[in-house]
Amino acid sequence: MPILTDLRLPADFTDPDDVARTVVTVGLTMVTTGIELDFHHHRKAQLLLSMRGVLTCELEGGLWIVPPQSAIWIPGGLSHSIRAAGAIEGYNAFIEPRIVTNLPPNCCTISVTPLLRELLIRSASFPLAYPEGGMETHLVALLLDEIAMAQIGKLHLPMPTDHRLRKIVDMMMADPSDQETMEVWARRAGLSERTLARMIAHETGMTFSRWRQQLNIMLALQWLAAGATIQQVAIDLGYESASSFTTMFRKALGTSPGRYMAERQGTPAGD
Repeated sequence: MPILTDLRLPADFTDPDDVARTVVTVGLTMVTTGIELDFHHHRKAQLLLSMRGVLTCELEGGLWIVPPQSAIWIPGGLSHSIRAAGAIEGYNAFIEPRIVTNLPPNCCTISVTPLLRELLIRSASFPLAYPEGGMETHLVALLLDEIAMAQIGKLHLPMPTDHRLRKIVDMMMADPSDQETMEVWARRAGLSERTLARMIAHETGMTFSRWRQQLNIMLALQWLAAGATIQQVAIDLGYESASSFTTMFRKALGTSPGRYMAERQGTPAGD
């Protein structure tokens, strides 16, 4: 398969949905100031691995972030959009729906093992109609086993659908440093504090503070992957200090932001 230089498939590119093979893997490399692939869907399920750069995927009711050395699993038929910026390198595997019975039933991020990464890279070198019954078939079977055993990630932000809650979301994303209380945010949306608490819990399954923390984590990962310092991220998110931001990050993801990014970028860890 060729290496794509755009998230959009060119007109002369064979649609992986039309290829009669269990798995079709496509390499992806590009440098862009920003690109958004609007809502679309594939017949086949999709595993999108980010080797370098951060991808953001949105489905109805949820937003997922894919940092380096992570992947997102998108079941077949689900409408989704993808955004990317900067230098992006990765692999996109399209998987026949009839054989995904032991794979995740819902969209999710997954942690990528070194073996899974190498299997994706190798499968991307196969021709479209690779021979069946030989080495390629065995490698694809192992690839599917690795996806099935992969650890599910936590980089998911449930997105409310109520227009008043979406107004709050839009304001928060426009100015993440605004750390006003829930009472203030409720008033801005024309709600009582109690109503806001009830609605956000119903639509996201989270408390207001937990939801806002998850938004902060996802924005932080995007900025860190783009080269921002921990100090700058802390300031942009409205934290009083880098240490208070680091404490929040460590509680949420089990490690410091410096170490988290270093493990995914292959650089020396720094806190």
